[in-house]
Amino acid sequence: MPTLPLIIIVLLGLILFASLFTVKQQTAAILERFGKFNIIRPSGLHFKIPVIDKVAGRLSLKIQQLDVIIETKTLDDVFVKLKVSVQYKVLADKVYDAFYKLDYPHDQITSYVFDVVRAEVPKMKLDDVFVKKDDIALAVKAELNDAMINYGFDIIRTLVTDIDPDPQVKIAMNRINASEREKVAAQYEGDAQRILIVERAKAEAESKRLQGQGIADQRREIARGLEESVDVLNRVGINSQEASALIVVTQHYDTLQSIGSETNSNLILLPNSPQAGSTMLNDMVASFTASNQIGEAMKNQNNKETK
Repeated sequence: MPTLPLIIIVLLGLILFASLFTVKQQTAAILERFGKFNIIRPSGLHFKIPVIDKVAGRLSLKIQQLDVIIETKTLDDVFVKLKVSVQYKVLADKVYDAFYKLDYPHDQITSYVFDVVRAEVPKMKLDDVFVKKDDIALAVKAELNDAMINYGFDIIRTLVTDIDPDPQVKIAMNRINASEREKVAAQYEGDAQRILIVERAKAEAESKRLQGQGIADQRREIARGLEESVDVLNRVGINSQEASALIVVTQHYDTLQSIGSETNSNLILLPNSPQAGSTMLNDMVASFTASNQIGEAMKNQNNKETK
């Protein structure tokens, strides 16, 4: 019967196919015989006895991450949500413990994270939670390592990746931050305005000083010029009074000529007779004499009062 060998070959092929199994890289397979633990198989191609042996499960040896969100209260009575990321892996030499001692590792890790965070955060104020988030992460890692190492899990790292206070508290914090920045900006603006005023005053003082120095130099040169003019006139036989009158008259007509040469000048009525210069000179001399007499009188009066 030609069909019998074919059937036998098919059966042998099925038995061989059921006897072989593969394990992926960074994975461990747990093999049981008659429901009892037999052996742990690493990655690669392996053989098992059909019906007798069974792959009870597979555990990944890669680093895994579990994100846990916890809501708790701070020392200053602010409710805050923290997101803690736990990175862990199964130890290659403790695959048996990880598979048989713990059914739900995620729930176990979550419980420890809740316990540690709710023990640490209520000791801190809200600002300290932001500043000391690394301390919270280290506390969670230390607690998890001590507990999970017995179950074959190694805690690689814990991270506090998000701190989310109550929305009203966040609005208040943003308002405080904005107020502080406005205060600093106002201080900078005030300092800038003060510096500008001081520098402007310094510039104005320097301008006045230079202006006064210029006026003094101008008057000094005018006096020197008048002195030279009087000396020249004295050499030709003109006395000091006549020389002064001549100079005043000359300056009088020079002033009139200067005013007339300006196209935008206003109308000014001045005496234009030669006697006007002599009268102006006499008035100036009389004013100077009266001023000197008043000064001497005040000086004498002060001397009497002091005695």
